[in-house]
Amino acid sequence: MSALERIRKTFLVARLLAHGVQVFSAALRRAISTRFAALTALTASTPNTPPDPSKVKNIVVVGAAFAGYPAARILAASIPRDGRYRVVVIEPNSHFNFTWVMPRFCVVEGHEHKAFIPYTPAFFSQGPKDMVHWVRDRVTSVERGNVVLGSGAVLAYEYLIIATGSTSANGLPSRPGVESKEEGMELLKAMQARIKAATQIVVAGAGAVGVELVSDAKNQYPEKSITLVHSRPAVMHRFGPGLQKATMDALQALGVDVVLGERVVDRSETGGFIMLESGRKIECDCFKPASGLVANVAPNAITSSGHIRVKPTLEVDDAALPNVFVCGEVADTKDANPNSRTASRQAEVAADNVVLAVQGKKPSYTYKPAWGDGVIKLSLGLQNRLRTRASSLNDKIRYRKEQLTQQASR
Repeated sequence: MSALERIRKTFLVARLLAHGVQVFSAALRRAISTRFAALTALTASTPNTPPDPSKVKNIVVVGAAFAGYPAARILAASIPRDGRYRVVVIEPNSHFNFTWVMPRFCVVEGHEHKAFIPYTPAFFSQGPKDMVHWVRDRVTSVERGNVVLGSGAVLAYEYLIIATGSTSANGLPSRPGVESKEEGMELLKAMQARIKAATQIVVAGAGAVGVELVSDAKNQYPEKSITLVHSRPAVMHRFGPGLQKATMDALQALGVDVVLGERVVDRSETGGFIMLESGRKIECDCFKPASGLVANVAPNAITSSGHIRVKPTLEVDDAALPNVFVCGEVADTKDANPNSRTASRQAEVAADNVVLAVQGKKPSYTYKPAWGDGVIKLSLGLQNRLRTRASSLNDKIRYRKEQLTQQASR
């Protein structure tokens, strides 16, 4: 190992340690705060009369996935236990959708049930009984002080955390777009059958979802013609050149035809082809977009990229919506690689700021993209994967082989 490589390795380890210390410090601070709140509740005198239910204020969390779940748990453990507030979680799905595995389960048969984890009462067990209330519904719009539900009901809030994640206009392979496990499993099985029956497959979008879908499909069905179309000059464009090259090399080794700098402008699957911006026609009997995640609430704060504008405190950057916070991939936080780690850290900031606001203090915790959160594990076929960090000029890349069942159940 050269001296330069040793310096780079030392620097990498130091940054990882610093990130670990930062995460541990935040967790320790929250644990102490939560314990203090619990002790305060135990020693506080019990009011002579219980609080009027009509005067209990709602702290609403919209969504219960990678951002909403930790936000609700923190709130349940941290807000005053004097009956003035309750946490209301609004979630349309019957099961937690483990989106990481969706691209693989669009190809590999027999594992689709693993993508759906049931929500149970124990999911939000922190805090006193009846602190968290569950509403299975969908928020259709956000107003000042109220959320409107798909059922037509209007729910008032004192504080609101939007943690819906994004929706996909194209459904699978990134999101099933349905609310029950049974429907989701049927969609995955239908996609498996469609890919299995096809001979010429085209996927648009070479982010992680598109790359994993085509590499798994080509690995599973090497005899099929598979084309990956991407509008950018490189695959995995959010990441550094090391990962981009390794991904491109792996795709080419599998036999995937990669078309860069092109967009699909017309698709005529019944006619057996798709048309690119340049006029090139590609024959196919299965076309699947793997891009297009957009936010679907707070339209006045939506950016051109489809995210919700936020302040450093993760409050919505819209004066018409005070006391509203956003976390998860729907938030415009400039993360190079939005993932479950960034969603969880944002949830902590948003929830901690709500706790401050409940205490009569100004929200002061801020979110900044962290170097360590940019790490990604990218599957390239059924046995190989890469691990690297977003936007790194010196990507540290590792290949690791795994058994299919291990990879499928990760």
